[in-house]
Amino acid sequence: MRLTDEGLKDRQGWLDHGYTLPQYDRERMRQATLATPRWIHFGAGNIFRAFQTRLMQQLIEAGEVSEGLIAAEGYDDEIVDGMLNPHDDLNILVTLKASGSVEKTVIGSLAAALKLDPASADFTTLRNLFIQPSLQLASFTITEKGYRVRDEKGQILPEIAAEFERGPQAALSYIGKVAALLYARYQNGALPIALVSMDNCSHNGEKLKQAIVTMAEGWTRAGKTEAGFLDYVQDEGQVSFPWTMIDKITPRPDPAIEALLKQDGVEDVSPIVTARHTYIAPFVNAEECEYLVVEDRFPNGRPPLEKAGVMFADRQTVEQVERMKVSTCLNPVHTGLAVFGCLLGFTKISAEMQDPDLKRLAERIGRVEGLPVVTNPKILAPEQFLDEVLTLRIPNPFMPDTPQRIATDTSQKLGVRFGETVKAYMKEGRPLSDLKAIPLVYAGWLRYLLGIDDQGQPMSLSPDPLLDTLRPLLEGITLGQTCPPLTGVRAILKNSAIFGLDLEDAGLIERVEDLLTAMLQGPGAVRRILHEQLD
Repeated sequence: MRLTDEGLKDRQGWLDHGYTLPQYDRERMRQATLATPRWIHFGAGNIFRAFQTRLMQQLIEAGEVSEGLIAAEGYDDEIVDGMLNPHDDLNILVTLKASGSVEKTVIGSLAAALKLDPASADFTTLRNLFIQPSLQLASFTITEKGYRVRDEKGQILPEIAAEFERGPQAALSYIGKVAALLYARYQNGALPIALVSMDNCSHNGEKLKQAIVTMAEGWTRAGKTEAGFLDYVQDEGQVSFPWTMIDKITPRPDPAIEALLKQDGVEDVSPIVTARHTYIAPFVNAEECEYLVVEDRFPNGRPPLEKAGVMFADRQTVEQVERMKVSTCLNPVHTGLAVFGCLLGFTKISAEMQDPDLKRLAERIGRVEGLPVVTNPKILAPEQFLDEVLTLRIPNPFMPDTPQRIATDTSQKLGVRFGETVKAYMKEGRPLSDLKAIPLVYAGWLRYLLGIDDQGQPMSLSPDPLLDTLRPLLEGITLGQTCPPLTGVRAILKNSAIFGLDLEDAGLIERVEDLLTAMLQGPGAVRRILHEQLD
C-alpha cells in the first residue's frame, strides 16, 4: 500500500487494515481550490497536518465546502520536496487514544504544497493565489520566532532593516515574503483578508500584526511601496489579525507508529530528518484532544469551521482561554513535570503520571494552587479542561512526548506559567504559604541548571536562550554542599524578566533558596524533598 493517489485506488486494501479514507474526489477538490482558493496556510509542519487539514477534510466530507487547503512552507523546503509532494500531499493522521487504541485516517484536503521561495516557480503560483478575491484567510504555524523583527531591546533586526531598502520584490525573511504577498494583494484591488496566527503563543494575532506593520512601515519610509499599503494593513476592516488559542500535542514521529504502519503494509513511511533538523514523516501521531478558539473577525468571510469543532468568540474570551491554559490548566503542569522528570531520569512525560510524587506535584500545581485564581473564560470550563489534562492527556502512554522536549526554553516560560499565579495570590490577599508546588518547581529548575541529575550523573540540558547567562551565576555550587554560595541564585530569583516578578519582593526567595539547598545534599535529595514537600 502506497500513500499516493495511485496507491489509494486500492481502497479495499486500506479499509481492510482499518484506515479511514477521504470520501471525496481529490482531483475535483484540487481544481476547485486552485480556481477559488479560500485558505492558505504558512508552515506545513506536524500541527498543520494533524489539525487544520483534518478540519478542512471534515467540512469537505460534510458538503460544507468544495475547496481544500494550500500550504506554503517558508522554513524548510525539504518538507515539500522530500515528503509532501512525493506522497501527492497526502498524510496519515494516527490519533493516539488514552485507551490504547489508535485511529488511522488518510487526510487528503491539502490541494497543493508550495515553497515560499522567490527563486522557485512556486512563489509565482503562490502570488497568483494570494491575489484572488476568493481568498478569505491566511493562517500561520511558523513558531513565535517567525514573527521576530526586533531584538530584545526593541531595535529592528539588521537583516530586517536591510530588507526595507531592498523592497518587497527582494524580500528574504519569512515575514518579509508574507508581507510581499500581501502587498501584491493590495496592488490588485486592496482586497480584504484575515491573517490568522495559530501559533501557540500569547497574543499571537498582535505579534503577527506588529511584524507585518513593521515591514510596511519600513518599505513606506524607504519609498519601496505605495503609501496606501501601510493604511491597508492597519485597517482591520481590510486586513484583520484575529487572536487564537490552539492546543493539540503533535510530537515527533514515533518509531512505534512507524512500525505499526509498516506492519499494515504501508510502504515508504520512514521519517526523514532534514538538513534543517526537521523531523517529518508521511504520518503524524497526535493526541485525540484538541482545541482551537478563534477571534471572529474575518473581513472577507470564512469557512464554517464551527461545524468542525472550532470555537469562535470575541478577543477577550480568546485571551481568557489562552491565559487559562498557559497559566493554570496545562502549561504549568507540563513545565513542573518536565523539570523534575529530567532530574529523575524520565524519558516519557506520560510515565511521570505513574509516579506518586510526580502525580501529586501535577495535581497540586493545577487543582490546588492554580484553580483558586484561574481565569474562567466560560466558553470552556477550567475544571473540565484541567481534569482532561490530568486524567487523559498527560497520562496517555501512547503519546511519545518527553520531559526533555518540554524543558526547552524554560527561562522564557516561568513568568507566564507560574508568575501569574503568584501575582494573583498577592493581588487577592491569599497567603503565599499556600504555595508549595510553585516554589518547589523554581528550586527544581535551579537544581536542573547544574546539569547533574538526582543520581549525581551528568545530564544534558535542553536548549534555552539564557543558559549561557544563568549557569555562570551558579558556579561554585556542587552536589553535597550544606551551605552552597547563593549570591548568584539570589540574582536569578530577583530577575522579574524570568519570573514575572521579583521573588524577594514576593517573599518567596528564602523558601526557594532553602529548597534548593536541601536538593543539593547528595544523590536522591531531589526525590526526598519532592516527597516530603508534597506528602
